Amino acid sequence: MKLKVSPFAWVSFAMIVGVMGTALISPLYALYKEAWQLQTSDISLIYVMYMGGALCGLLFLGRLPDRVGFRPMMQLGLALVLLGTAISLLAWDMVSLNIGRFFVGVASSMVTTSSTLGLSKLSRNGSVQRVAMMTGFLMAFGFGLGPLVGGIIGQWVPSPLTFAYVPTLILGTLGLTVLCCLRLPETGKPKAAPRLTLRDILPKLVWPDASASGAFVLTCCLPFLAFGVFGLYASMAPLFLGKLVPWDGPVVSGTAIALILFASAAVQVIAGRMPVHWCGALGTIALVLSNAILILNLRASSATLFTLGVLLTAMGHGMTMLAGMSMITRLAGPGNRSGLLATYLVAGYIGSMIPMMGIGWIADHWGIEIAIYSFCTMVIAIGIPVAILFQRHPRIRPAITQSSSQEVQSKKTKR
Repeated sequence: MKLKVSPFAWVSFAMIVGVMGTALISPLYALYKEAWQLQTSDISLIYVMYMGGALCGLLFLGRLPDRVGFRPMMQLGLALVLLGTAISLLAWDMVSLNIGRFFVGVASSMVTTSSTLGLSKLSRNGSVQRVAMMTGFLMAFGFGLGPLVGGIIGQWVPSPLTFAYVPTLILGTLGLTVLCCLRLPETGKPKAAPRLTLRDILPKLVWPDASASGAFVLTCCLPFLAFGVFGLYASMAPLFLGKLVPWDGPVVSGTAIALILFASAAVQVIAGRMPVHWCGALGTIALVLSNAILILNLRASSATLFTLGVLLTAMGHGMTMLAGMSMITRLAGPGNRSGLLATYLVAGYIGSMIPMMGIGWIADHWGIEIAIYSFCTMVIAIGIPVAILFQRHPRIRPAITQSSSQEVQSKKTKR
């Protein structure tokens, strides 16, 4: 079977399909809550189970694409996407749904790390910034497609808790078939690659050299905040949307979540040439402002403020993810790229899991508004110092600036 489309395009398609099913369930949470009589903490648990699967995938499997190649890991990831989606479709209670979401989470990590490595290898003479921009764009587009489809089906299609998963099953099967038939420029494992051992799948977070540690810590703060803010919309939006706008329903929450991710993808294209230190700092400030507006809008219930908050969230998400991926590509070496990416994404998943569990618990005891106030205050308190430090860190600033400062320092030393 000959596929005339370039391998880069097919890997991009498989990446989109692989992450599409992750956020598809988001606009359906309110339907699950009504159908199964769930509490807010139950909804947060469903979301955290997916995140827990993604975290396990990163910890146990995040380094394997560097060892066995990206295509085998993408194939296994898509197969798990199909398995987890099928279980979610057939789910009859919380336990079965959580099992399905856990598998989808593991698959999401495998597809993300392996396809990121694949795109960097298949990019023709692409710059670091271009590869990072393309990767972030595809991830945001794929994640955004899921809630849009889920929201439309949840609003107007009968039995939405069943039929919402059908598109992912169809496209996932197509993506897996394409990967199996695709001819790639590089085939097989490296000749000198050692055999896999148990150590290769034991949890181990990859860390850069000591000179890059500070920059890497600040870089990991970006997904910590971005994933957390997006997680608030992805898991809780169907439950508090009625307090912000006069409309309600799966299509409203699904469109809002999709808008954040689609706009995030567009922002990453627009900001592709922005210096990394400014991109990350301004993106973090946008997340801070979006949370401040969310606090105000819980009282104002203004559609205008809601739209502005969503756009700022999208801007912040896009710019921080672009800056983060650019820094990972800059700091990583050829043998630890996917491992370093896994560590970076672990920070993001932790930033989403712990706050979401806290929001669910607070909402059960004191109400959803108090829970949102607490979360937004945390984002503001962390985001402001991170933005300042990220913008000023010498390792994050452009290489030209660093080399110039080094030349000035050397001249002073000679004098």
